Amino acid sequence: MNRTGLFIALTLWLVIGVVFGLYPELDLKLAALFFDPETRTFPLKLNGWASFARDAAMWVAWAFVLPSLVALVVKMIRPDRPLMVSGRAMVFLLVTIILSAGILTNLTFKTYWGRPRPVVVTEFAGDQQFVPWWDPRGGCARNCSFFSGEGATAFWTLAPAALAPPPWRPLAYAAAVVFGALTSGLRMAFGGHFFTDVSIAGLVTFVVIWFAYAVIYRWPRTRFSDEAVDAALTRLSMPGYRLRQRLFGRKTGPEPSV
Repeated sequence: MNRTGLFIALTLWLVIGVVFGLYPELDLKLAALFFDPETRTFPLKLNGWASFARDAAMWVAWAFVLPSLVALVVKMIRPDRPLMVSGRAMVFLLVTIILSAGILTNLTFKTYWGRPRPVVVTEFAGDQQFVPWWDPRGGCARNCSFFSGEGATAFWTLAPAALAPPPWRPLAYAAAVVFGALTSGLRMAFGGHFFTDVSIAGLVTFVVIWFAYAVIYRWPRTRFSDEAVDAALTRLSMPGYRLRQRLFGRKTGPEPSV
C-alpha cells in the first residue's frame, strides 16, 4: 500500500476511463466474447459449476470479514473483555468492505447509475439501450450494472492481503488480484457486467483500501493503536452492559475501570 501502488491504480483508472469513454464499443466487443448468437444467451450462466464458483468466491471474501464482525459483536455484548482480534485490523477490514462493497457500490452507484447490464441490452437480445460507463441515464431502474458489487467484494481481499506479514505480502497481493480478476471474469461471462464495471470496481476498491490503510497505519496524525480501539468500544458498550446487569439482577463479569 505505497504511493507507487496508488499511482498505478489512478493511472489505470484514467486510461480505462478515457479509452472506454472514447470507444464505448470496446465494452460490447469484450462482452460479445461470452455471448452465443445461436442461443442468444450467455451460456456460462447456465453452468452449475460456474454458478457454484461465483457463490464460493463471495463466501471466500466474506470469510475474511467474519472474524472481525464476530469480535465486534462479542465486544459490544461483553465490553469487560478485551477484543478477540487486533482493534486496528478490525476497523480497517470492516470500514473498507462497508465503503467499497456496500456504500459506494450498492447504495450509491448501482442504485442511481442507470447503466443496463449486458444481458439486457439490445446487442445481446435484450430490450434496453447500451450506454457507456460514464452515462448514468440508462434504462435500468434498480440493481444496475455500474459498478460491480461482486467485483468490488472480490478485489476487497486486497485489504486482508495488506495485513499479511511483510515477507508474504507481495504473494498475498498477487493472490487477491488474481482472485478479483477471475471473479470479475465470471461476472462478465454471465452477462452480468461489462469490463468497465468490474475494472473500475477493482480500482475504486483499491483506492478506498489505500487511503484507509494510510489513515489507520501510516499517517502519524491519524493513526491510532489497538488499545485505543478497545478502550473506545468499551466506553461505547459499557452503559448497555451495566443496564443488562441491573435488569437481570446478576453480573456477567467484572467491570473494568475506564
